[in-house]
This record gives sequence, C-alpha cells and structure tokens, in this order.
Amino acid sequence: MQNTKPTGVIIARFQTPSLHEGHLELIRQVKQKHNRVLIILGVSPVKGSRKNPLDFYTRERMIKQQFPEIIVLPLSDQKSDQVWSKKLDELLHNNFPHETFVLYGSRDSFMGTYTGRYTTEALPPVKDYNATAMREAISDKVFDTDEFRSGIIYNTYNLFPSVYATVDIALFRNNKTQLLLGRKPNETAWRFPGGFSDPTDDNFEMAAIRELQEECGTMETSPMEYVTSMRVNDWRYRSEVNKIITTLFSTDLLDGEPAAGDDLAEVRWITVTDIPEMISKGEITDTHLPLLEKLAAKYSF
Repeated sequence: MQNTKPTGVIIARFQTPSLHEGHLELIRQVKQKHNRVLIILGVSPVKGSRKNPLDFYTRERMIKQQFPEIIVLPLSDQKSDQVWSKKLDELLHNNFPHETFVLYGSRDSFMGTYTGRYTTEALPPVKDYNATAMREAISDKVFDTDEFRSGIIYNTYNLFPSVYATVDIALFRNNKTQLLLGRKPNETAWRFPGGFSDPTDDNFEMAAIRELQEECGTMETSPMEYVTSMRVNDWRYRSEVNKIITTLFSTDLLDGEPAAGDDLAEVRWITVTDIPEMISKGEITDTHLPLLEKLAAKYSF
C-alpha cells in the first residue's frame, strides 16, 4: 500500500566540519512537516578539492551523529542538469518505489536547475551561513589531536594519484648556436629555465612564456615550439606516488637580454658545441639530460 503522506527529501552538500545552525534548522523544519526524511548528498567527481573536501562517508557520519534515524544517500554530480534530475528521480523511485516526495533546499540550492517530476519547496535560510567562509576560517588551523592527524592521513590516502605539469624552455640565440641555461641557489649544475604550470594558464605555451619571463626577465621571443614531453625523475617525488611530467619548448631570442630572477641565482649562455663536455663534467642537472638529448636530436647539435 502506498504511503499517502510524502517523504521529505533534503538536497544538500554539507561541506562543513560540523552541522551549523542553518543546517540544523533546515532539518528541523523538514522533520516537522514529514514523518520520514531523507538527505541526498551531492558527490563531486573531484576528490578532496577545496570546494568539496569531505567525502560522502564523512558527511554521512556527521549527519547521523545527531540524526541517526535519517537515511542519507549519495548522488553524483552530472555535467547535464537534465541528467542529474533524472538520476535523482531514479534514486528516489528505485529505493522507495511506493512513496511520493517533496524536495527541499535553501540558498544556492538545486531548485533552479531541477527538471524532474517531484514537487520542490524552498526553505528560507535562518542566517547567511557561508560554507566556503567556514572552510577557509579553519583551513590553516592545526589541532593537537589524534583525530585531526588521522583525518589528514585519511584524506591524503583517498586522493587520486596526481601528475604535476611543468614546463621547461630552451631559449636560443645566434641561429641556435647558443642556449640559455640557469642555475638555482645552492646548486652547481645548470638547467633549463622553467617551472610548474599554473591553473590560470590557458595552455602550456602560456605557462612557458610566463615562466621564462619570471625566471629570466622581460624579453621578446619567437613563438614557443613544442619539442617533447616526459616524466621527470625529480628527487622530491622519487618516493612519492605523485609524479612530474614536463613539456619542453624551444624559442629564439628576438630582443632584450635575460637576467636571473624568481628562483634562479644565475643565467648563462653556452655554446651548443660545449654541451657534451659539460655533460661529461656533470655540469648539467641529471633530470634535464633526457630533455637535452631530445633537444639535440631535434636541432642536430
């Protein structure tokens, strides 16, 4: 027999370290309207991001600490609002085929994009609680508890293995007879200028232009030309799951003179015919030797 009174469904993310008063009041209001209450938690495809730092299981336990009788279910985010709406309807119907539902949300909720078949109702927020501000407020706090340290380990082990994208730049002059190399502080070996790509870069070519200017000053150069990409055996990541993959570009100096900046202590023009001798003397950093080999093969020096 179908339940005549609908079930209240709260659609939320609850990405906060605890249920704040806005969350609690939302749950209380829905519980006053319905004998049965479900909470559907949105699950991001990106694990452990600043916007979605808590996984489903952590948020489920947080809710059930105060509301053990409430059923909590996960719902994956979708690119399409229509697909998400369909998945939500299927989740509810497949788990509770004989029930009807009223869906609840508050500020910045799902209701503006939901196209499914169930009734929706907006609940006014008790106060302007900002989950992002709450996360930022504790983002640099350190707590001296086993639970805090265990949480860091849990989060780290549950992140996807990452590849860090870097760029390296071979800057030539005098018809590719001279190559610019840089030396970092407290190091004696020479390397290509370069560094990590930034989320603000539109592409790796832009990252290469930015890194060259940051490390070697403002100059006019020819367009960046792709040479190769490969995993770098960086000493910082040799024992880590995460790795670096770099993209090497070449460019020609058109105007200006490089000067060491950012994290380079010195820059130096070398004649490409001197590279074999520098390698034999250990004057080129070992991680850049495979890049230099690809560069030499491309330009036959």
